[in-house]
Amino acid sequence: MKGDYPKDAIVNKIVVALLVAFSCASALFAQSSTPILSGGMQFVGTSNAGVDFFQPVISPVLAAPVGDHWLIESRGELQGFFAREDGTTGPYQGQFFTTFDYAQLDYIANSHLTITVGRFLTPFNIYNERYGPAWIRNFQDPAIIYTIGTRSTASSDGFMLRGVAVAHENWEWNYTAYFSALSNIKNLQSGRAAGGRTGIFLPIKGIEIGVSYQRFLQNGDYSAQGSYLVWQPPSIPFDVRAEYAHSPGGQGYWLEAAYRLAANRRNTAGLARLQPVARIQQFSAGTPSPNAFLPSRDTNRVDFGLNYYLPHEVRLNGSYGRQFTPGGNSNIWNFQITYRFLFPAWPGGSK
Repeated sequence: MKGDYPKDAIVNKIVVALLVAFSCASALFAQSSTPILSGGMQFVGTSNAGVDFFQPVISPVLAAPVGDHWLIESRGELQGFFAREDGTTGPYQGQFFTTFDYAQLDYIANSHLTITVGRFLTPFNIYNERYGPAWIRNFQDPAIIYTIGTRSTASSDGFMLRGVAVAHENWEWNYTAYFSALSNIKNLQSGRAAGGRTGIFLPIKGIEIGVSYQRFLQNGDYSAQGSYLVWQPPSIPFDVRAEYAHSPGGQGYWLEAAYRLAANRRNTAGLARLQPVARIQQFSAGTPSPNAFLPSRDTNRVDFGLNYYLPHEVRLNGSYGRQFTPGGNSNIWNFQITYRFLFPAWPGGSK
């Protein structure tokens, strides 16, 4: 892949290096606001078709305001993977590896426009950008169609424009447009692509619908399309999310619902902390591609789970999934403990 666009690779290395250096310097010398360190830690135990493995993860997020219009954002991840040596018996063995999700510089011009440069999460549909972090999503396993639109990596190196194009009391029209350069730098990989997303939000109903498009500009060029739905009624603690995506590698959808056992979203006592969740998925395989990271066969899956929200930002999650493929069916069990943290990155005065 590196040989396809050598000029892009060289330019991207220079841009990313300068941006990271500038971001670090700005964060160190910004005194007008207090940088915030947030994120989460989790421990996941999984049994997939009789194979057991464990994953400890820590994912810190840094947000550092610089003046009234600038913001530096960055997130990384340290993840471990431990499994039995031969799959089902024998001692556990494993390793840790790191990823660098984003390091971006935002210029907030106004409510209609924010300009972003650097490394950012690829804005295709909603899962990758809004729903991916472990302390937000209801199921440990990502959606089957997750890699459509985020094929090369879930992150892009380039620039992005986003904002609210039109805002009224009863509806808003939002947009995102981006370009990503090719990068083969370790932990900063991205593909050469361009795309965007646009949606309509109805605040009174708590509904957002939108569409996404991406043109992948290497390895033969191809397009990916998607659509999404979010429904969060303001009056009851009920959440519905769904996506559809299509690419040469296949197409499919996922639909997920969650309901908090509470009279309203402010109730946090006893059983009100319990949240049943359910998800269904269907995927139809297309043209096989080694870099698509999609199933090679048609796949259907159903998941059920329970979240329990403890005090001090601790959450317990247990889920069961049943996957159906022409090659056979399998059971998938997950147990997860998640802790979300938030505190000032270092002492500083708020503006």
